[in-house]
Amino acid sequence: MKSIFTAIGLFCFVVLTQAQLGVGAKAPKNAKILFDGTQAMLDQNWTYWNGPRLAASLPIKWNIQKDPVDKGTVVNSNDPAGAGGKYGAADIVTKEEFKDFRLHVEFFIAEPGGNSGVYLQNRYEIQVLDGDSTSHGMGAVINESKSPYVHYNGVGKWNAYDIVFRAARFTDGKKVESPMVSMYFNGKKAHTNQMISQVWGGPNSGQDGGNEGGKGITDRPGGIKLQAEGHNVMYRNIWLVPLDLKKADTDF
Repeated sequence: MKSIFTAIGLFCFVVLTQAQLGVGAKAPKNAKILFDGTQAMLDQNWTYWNGPRLAASLPIKWNIQKDPVDKGTVVNSNDPAGAGGKYGAADIVTKEEFKDFRLHVEFFIAEPGGNSGVYLQNRYEIQVLDGDSTSHGMGAVINESKSPYVHYNGVGKWNAYDIVFRAARFTDGKKVESPMVSMYFNGKKAHTNQMISQVWGGPNSGQDGGNEGGKGITDRPGGIKLQAEGHNVMYRNIWLVPLDLKKADTDF
């Protein structure tokens, strides 16, 4: 009987994670819609990250504007407070915090060199950076993996990250399992069970960035963060399904 329930659970996980991938993926019924293109949802679900370099004040100054390609509206990350690439000055983060999850996010880079970033638990950056195919570049689990640049649709086109993330595990306050992520980039496998060793970028980058040089990860959930770098990088169709991954496996 136990094996039957295990199989059912595995089946449900596979259906959940493989139901939709890539640009235009629709959220499953049990998803939390984090951003649908409207000001109301931006204000409802997001706030500025209160990091050491915060220079912006509410309400959020990221502009809602027409989708440059399709119908509807999107949000532009080019907050005035982040001009010149001053990361951490005007990043936005979800008010709700998460542990394990399946995340979908779509982004559009308007000009060459456009820079932003998608942060898991406001800690671990999946890079959004046109023109960079290094381990600090487009689609990389920053400083942890190679860039899957070959899957990038390019400037002036929508791109999508589909991610399953498993948080670090702790026993008696000590980290015993590292965080792990798998990702599809525009519907193509980019990372499989990529381990994450630390938070990169220092205290201005995200939660725990200032703890032991980023190695002092704490046992608390975190929000989804989007980075303001003073570039016209837009976002739409962001949704998340909370998960509870018992095993150290994020492949989907």
